[in-house]
Amino acid sequence: MMLFGHYRTPEMAAPQHSYILAGLRADHLNKPFAQRCLDLQTVIQEFPAKELHTIFPWLVESIFGSLDGALVGWNLRTLQGRTNPTDYNIALEFLDPGGPMMELVYKLQSEEYRYDFPVSYLPAPVKASIQDRILPECSLYHNKVQFPQSGGGLGLSLALNPYEYYMFYFAISLITQKNIHPSYHISMSNSAYFVLVDRYLKWFLPTEGSVIPPRSSDPGGPAPSPAPRSPVMPFTSYGMHPTSLLKRHIAHQTSANADPASQEIWRSETLLQVFVEMWLHHYPLDMYQKIQSPHIKESFKPSEEQVLVIRLLVKHLHAFSNSSLRAEATASPSGHSHSPGPLEEFKRIVIPRFLQQKLYVFLRHCFGHWPLDASFRAVLEMWLSYLQPWRYAPERAILGAEQGPRIVSEKWAPFVQENLLMFTELFVAFLTRTLRTDLVSPKNALMLFRATKVFAQPSLAPIIQKAEQLFLEMDLAGNAASSPASLGAGSASLLRAQPRLFLSLRGGSSLTDSTSSFKVKNRLYGLQGQEAHYRPLFGPEVRGMVLRLVQLIVQAQQRLKSLDPSSWDPSLASPLPSSFLSWLHFRPSDPNGASSFTAANDLDEVGHLDGGRRTEEYLEKALESLCLIFRLNEAHLSRVMLTLGAAPDESGAKQRPDCAETDAGLILTPLGRYQIINGLRKFEVGYRGDPELQPIRSYENPTLVRALFRLASAINERFSVQMMSACSRQDFLGSFSRFHLLDPQVGQRRKQSPAQGPGWEWAERPRLSLRFLASYRLLLVLALFYVLTSWFCFGPVATFGIFLLAYLFCASAMAWLSDRRRPHQE
Repeated sequence: MMLFGHYRTPEMAAPQHSYILAGLRADHLNKPFAQRCLDLQTVIQEFPAKELHTIFPWLVESIFGSLDGALVGWNLRTLQGRTNPTDYNIALEFLDPGGPMMELVYKLQSEEYRYDFPVSYLPAPVKASIQDRILPECSLYHNKVQFPQSGGGLGLSLALNPYEYYMFYFAISLITQKNIHPSYHISMSNSAYFVLVDRYLKWFLPTEGSVIPPRSSDPGGPAPSPAPRSPVMPFTSYGMHPTSLLKRHIAHQTSANADPASQEIWRSETLLQVFVEMWLHHYPLDMYQKIQSPHIKESFKPSEEQVLVIRLLVKHLHAFSNSSLRAEATASPSGHSHSPGPLEEFKRIVIPRFLQQKLYVFLRHCFGHWPLDASFRAVLEMWLSYLQPWRYAPERAILGAEQGPRIVSEKWAPFVQENLLMFTELFVAFLTRTLRTDLVSPKNALMLFRATKVFAQPSLAPIIQKAEQLFLEMDLAGNAASSPASLGAGSASLLRAQPRLFLSLRGGSSLTDSTSSFKVKNRLYGLQGQEAHYRPLFGPEVRGMVLRLVQLIVQAQQRLKSLDPSSWDPSLASPLPSSFLSWLHFRPSDPNGASSFTAANDLDEVGHLDGGRRTEEYLEKALESLCLIFRLNEAHLSRVMLTLGAAPDESGAKQRPDCAETDAGLILTPLGRYQIINGLRKFEVGYRGDPELQPIRSYENPTLVRALFRLASAINERFSVQMMSACSRQDFLGSFSRFHLLDPQVGQRRKQSPAQGPGWEWAERPRLSLRFLASYRLLLVLALFYVLTSWFCFGPVATFGIFLLAYLFCASAMAWLSDRRRPHQE
C-alpha cells in the first residue's frame, strides 16, 4: 500500500483518525492547493470509513466555509476559470458528482454515520418553527431534530446522514459567504459554485435516463433509518405537510440490497429539498396571508448571486419536469396500462409540491423589497423563466431556434391555472415597481420590454384571462353558497382526498370547468390565505395602472426627444447656421456656446446617443406589447396623449410648455405650469442675452475677445445707418448684408421664451460681430491653411486672396439659400 506524507496506513496500530486529521490540517496551511487535493484523494481511497468518519465534518467546513462566515474555505463563488484556471479545474474535478468527495460521502453513507447540523443556522421560518416545537411541513426535517439534554432551544441540531450533511453545507455556503467582495469583478455564471450546481442538478435530476448509481464497491449506500426524535417535547404540525412520495419505498429498507430506483429518487428528492429550503424558504407564508402566524418575521436580503443560482434551478426543474412529457410521447402503445417508475412520478410533482409555494413567497418579497435599480433584472429574469415552461419543452429542443413569436399552446393552460398568482399578482407587483422607476434609463426600459414581451406572446393573455374567469366564477358561486372561510376548508379537505388531481401540472383534458375553477380557487387560498383580496389582471383597477404606465412611457419618450431631438426629427440635426464660419464650427451657432459636448453631458443618465435610441425602441415595443395584452386601441392612446398635452406640433420639433401668446409675449397657462412641475416639458435653459456680452469661453482668447469687441462696437456705431440701409435692400447685396449682419435664429429663440423685456433691442438692429476671430480653433485652421499654401510657393498676400475669394463664393451661396428659405420660416 502506498505511503505518502506523514499519514499512517490502515495496517499501522494506533487511532488513525487523529493522525489523518492532524496531517490534513498541517497540509492545509503549508501545501499548495493542487497538492492538498491530491493528498485528500489518496486518503479517501486508501482509508476505510471508520477512519474517515471524524475528518468528514472538518473537510466539509474547510471546503465550503464555516456556518458563521468566519472561515471562507475554498471560496467557490469567486473561483473562476479565467482568473485561476488551475485551481478552478482541480476544485471542479474534486467536487464533481462522480469525484473523490462524493466517493467519500457514499463510503460514509454505507456505514450510517450521523452528523449534527445546528438549527440556529437554518432559514428563519424553519428555525423559529423548530424552536417553537412545531414540525416543519418539509419532510427533510422529519425524524432528525435532536434536543439537548438540558432542554431549551439553544442546542437544537439536526442529525443528518453524510449526503444530507454535505448538501446542507454546499447549499448554505451561498448564503453564509455572500458578503465576500473580491477586488476584481466576478461573473457568477462562470464561477465554480455555479458550475457545480449545474452539474449536481444534471446528475441527480437528469432529463434523460435515470440517476447514475453511486460509484462504490458496496451496492448502494442505502438510506439509513432516521434517528428517533426525543419523546420529551413532542411536535405539533401546522398547515398541510404531505409525506414524502417515496417514503413508502425507503422507510423500511435497511438491507444493503435496497431497490436502486428508490435509492436514486431519495438522493434526487433530498438534493431538491435542500436547495429549495436553503435558497428560498427565508420568508414565512403567513407574511402574505392573514392566518396563523407561528413564525418570527426576520429580515433576509437575498443577493444577486443567489437569485442567479435560483434561476438556474428553476430552468432545470422545468426541463426535468417536461422530460416526463417526452417519455410519455415516446412510450410504445400497448393494450395494458403502464405504471410509471418513481423517477417519472417524481417529475410530475416536482414543481407544484417542492418549488411553487416557496418560490412565490420569495418572489413576492423580492418584488416588494428589492431596490429600485438595475440589479432587479436578475429577479425579473428568474420570474420570467418560471412563467415559461414551454421554453424548456422537448419539442422546442427538437425544433431549435424558431422564426417569429412562439404561440403558447392550450396544453399549458393547467400550468397557468395552477400558477395564476405567479402570472397576475406578480405582474401587478411589477407594474407597481415600474410606476416608481425612471423609464428614461435604458436598463429600466429594457426590464419593462422584457416583461411585456413575455406576456404579449400569442395566446398567453387569453389563457390567463380564461383562468381568471374560472376563478371569479367560482368566487361568485362560493359567495352565494357560503362564506370564503368555509369554502377554503372544503377546498383543503378535497385536496387531501385527491392529491393527484390537484398537484399534477399536466392535467388531462377531461377535467371539467368546475374542477378547474376549484383548482384555481384552492391554489389562491393555499398561497394567499382565505381572506385574500384578488385583483384581476384584466379588471378596472389594474387597467388604470396600465394606463398610468402608458403615460409614463409617453413622458419618457418626450424626455428622450428633448435629450436627443435628432433621433426624432432629422431636420433638427443640422440647423441653418448664422454665418459661413459658424457652419464650419469656427463660431458657436448657439449663443450659449455649447456645441455637441453639452448635448453629451445632458445624456449622462441615458448613457449615450445610441443608448437613448435603444431606450426609445424598448419603450416603443413595450407600448405595443401593452396594447396587445390589454387590448388598448388608438382611442385609449389618444386620450393619454391629450391628457399629457403630448400631441406634436406641425413642425415636429420638441415643444415648449403650454403658453398663451399675448401682446406682452408668452404667458404660462395652468397646463404649462403642470407640465413644468411634473417634468413633462421644459423651456430651453441657456444664455438669452446679447451674444457679444456672454462670458468668455475656454476656446477663446480673452485679449482678442476684448479687442475685437471694441473694434466691432466702433464700426457698428460709425456705420449703423449704412448697415440698416444695406439690410433693407431686396437685391443680392441686401441678402449678403442680412446674412452677415443679422442672426436669423434670434427671433425664433425669442418666441420660444416667456422671458420678455427691454433686453432684446440688440436683436432688432444689424451689426458686425468679429468675436469669431478670437477662437483658437479658427486661428489654428488659418495657421494650417497658411502652412499648406506656403508649400505651394504662395506668399501671404496670395494666401489671403485665395482665402478671401473662397469665403466670398461660399458666403454668397449661403446668403442666397438663406434668403430663399427665410419666407418659409416666418
